[in-house]
Amino acid sequence: MISASLRFILESDKLKAVERRTSPVGLVRKENSAEHSWSLALMAMTLIPVVNPALDALRVLKMLILHDLVEVDAGDTFCYGEQGDKKERELAAAGRIFGLLPLATGDSFQSLWHEFEDAVTPEAVFANAMDRLLPLLQNHANGGGSWIEYGVSLEQVLERNRGIKTASPELWSVVESLAAEAAAQGWLKVTPSPSADPPDARCHPQQPPDQDPC
Repeated sequence: MISASLRFILESDKLKAVERRTSPVGLVRKENSAEHSWSLALMAMTLIPVVNPALDALRVLKMLILHDLVEVDAGDTFCYGEQGDKKERELAAAGRIFGLLPLATGDSFQSLWHEFEDAVTPEAVFANAMDRLLPLLQNHANGGGSWIEYGVSLEQVLERNRGIKTASPELWSVVESLAAEAAAQGWLKVTPSPSADPPDARCHPQQPPDQDPC
């Protein structure tokens, strides 16, 4: 059983080679998925006591540490890009990677992974909120970061992060504020709203005032 557990640990170490689209704050290079998972765990430890102390913090931390291990096989899929067969690839990866462990531990880890993916329990909702909030904080701190690189819009960011509102209205207020500031800075694309009163098609700028039907 120890040998199986060590094999799983060594396999999980490959997560350090999976590159994401966002960069650590103040750095040009991209972060890897292992760094991302560590940052999420630290953020959850810091925010749970002030946002929702009733949460099972250990369960949240377990989900955050495990949730991206499937990327060892499936790779990182950009959240604002084409998703393709992401779900199928990650399900297959979960079966293989957690299957390396002794049965009871593997089933426990895989159950936590599914709980995160389903995002129904309060702990899973909060864990997913952390997974969305961190890239937003990084991109804002990096002057747009991957938002600019990939032409991401304000609407996309608000839709992607909407689940944070369920986890914490206070954190959602932060999201709205940072997204609005990013749009004002030109870091996020904004779709112009159609004019409420379009000009009458009969109008012609060269018509004399007394013949102008508008």
